[in-house]
Amino acid sequence: MKQESGIKTCNQMEYLRRLIQETDYLERMKELETLEQDRKFCRHGLQHVLDVARLAWIKVLEEQHPVEKEQLYLTALLHDMGRIAEYRQGIPHHEAGIIMARNYLQQIGYPQEKCELIFKAIQEHRNKEKLNKDFISIIKQADNQSRNCFFCEAGKECKWSEERKNYTVVS
Repeated sequence: MKQESGIKTCNQMEYLRRLIQETDYLERMKELETLEQDRKFCRHGLQHVLDVARLAWIKVLEEQHPVEKEQLYLTALLHDMGRIAEYRQGIPHHEAGIIMARNYLQQIGYPQEKCELIFKAIQEHRNKEKLNKDFISIIKQADNQSRNCFFCEAGKECKWSEERKNYTVVS
């Protein structure tokens, strides 16, 4: 692990590589994209979770938060996986997401002591309370910023409040 101006980075991001090579993870992402293909509102799939990861990492770099890049990317790539269970079984996606994340992190051998922060971020990323500048808030903000509400054809039907919608390109 390398330290740059207070920001922890991992050159190889081995666990991230393992996750995106997991056949089951990729199949679940395709399943999620299929479940949402007719959704007229913001869709969730690989593009969305990668957008969240990249936006979150930009925020970390800009504000020099002491966040581990690989942990942030894993969180972003797992944060909406529970949507499959929400569609199939009616379980809120942030609750089902923790179970799915636990299984994937175990499969890739991710260190147990780093998992709790990921689980907490998945649990709280839908919480609408005031944001602060911690890891969970970075994920929540990136999740919101990944929405292009200014270009959305379904904007008038969206259940999000006007305050929550993203009408900017840069935060």
